[in-house]
Amino acid sequence: MNNPVQPADLRRLDLRRLNALVIKESHQALRDPSTLLIAFVLPVVLLLLFASAVSLDARNVRVAVVLETPGAAAQSLAAAFSGTRFLDVQFVRDRREVADKLVSGELRGYVVIPQDFEQRMARRDSEPLVQIITDGSYPNTANYVENYARGVVQGWRAGLDIGAPVQSVLLEPRYWFNPELESRRALIPGAIAIVMTIIGTMLTALVVAREWERGTMEAVLSTPASVIEILTGKLLPYFALGMLSTLGAAALAVFVFGVPMRGSLPALLLLSAVFMIPALGQGLLISALVRNQFLAAQIALFTGFLPAFMLSGFLYEIGAMPAPIRAITLVVPARYFVDSLKTVFLAGDIRPVFLPNLAAMAAIGALFFMLAKRVTRKNLE
Repeated sequence: MNNPVQPADLRRLDLRRLNALVIKESHQALRDPSTLLIAFVLPVVLLLLFASAVSLDARNVRVAVVLETPGAAAQSLAAAFSGTRFLDVQFVRDRREVADKLVSGELRGYVVIPQDFEQRMARRDSEPLVQIITDGSYPNTANYVENYARGVVQGWRAGLDIGAPVQSVLLEPRYWFNPELESRRALIPGAIAIVMTIIGTMLTALVVAREWERGTMEAVLSTPASVIEILTGKLLPYFALGMLSTLGAAALAVFVFGVPMRGSLPALLLLSAVFMIPALGQGLLISALVRNQFLAAQIALFTGFLPAFMLSGFLYEIGAMPAPIRAITLVVPARYFVDSLKTVFLAGDIRPVFLPNLAAMAAIGALFFMLAKRVTRKNLE
């Protein structure tokens, strides 16, 4: 007669049982096309989208210059506008020709050089030389058009004042970490965090919830394997998938999209491994609570993907958010991962940045796992 399973056997970590659970879960993951699609195809699609379709750079902005006077000074100023690669300039003689284009969105703004332009220059009073009209429905682009148009006019005007005293101090801006100010270099590292969140949280929530629906999770819980063994055996294959996806995404970022990686590969792997702890723990907790694939996907979307996308500093700067929203970001693991990824790609291995972020991600992950273990233990009893 077989001896009954003692409670101590349920608590003891057995490497043979753990290895069998990992092998079983690995085979199941490899046989599931949706898992492989999310782990290896979705990262490529997202990186392509963020690298090509999403851009925060204002280049070739469509504007018009209305020349209401044929004077030489007005022609010279118009030439100054046409000499920049940041604006796509078209010239007209009447502002009525461009008003409808601004309304329809064909133009983002226009500059009017008025008929009395030469007289305004000769008076040298505080009256503005030109009129700048922009499309306020795109505030960032409108500010860019206004500021750049002002800069063109001021630079052109300064070039005419030959007798003006030479400035004793010459200011030359220098941008660290991203000298070209390319948004791609900041977006792609953040996109890797979004990919890892999807693989860790959403994929884990769906896969485990599917087992609850099919009833196979109860069968596993009824075995002598401990709760820790079951949870670890289920998560290790997806941890490996997440790390492989990170390596693939990093290779695409560096070799295809030209994002520099000034840090080291071990630092990137360490950051990714620690981030997978809260990502997997959150997915496991969601699936243990709802046990339904549809609900698990919805909860993972609203508690995992959307916070990572909106509240991590990926697209919107956290410092510019209201204080209550900034407080919420403190419990979003992707916030610390996005900051670390931007650092390792654009700045290098900076421990004062990495260590607090690693500690925060590990603490949030430990909390998720403790909650998931407690919920799963109740089901086992």
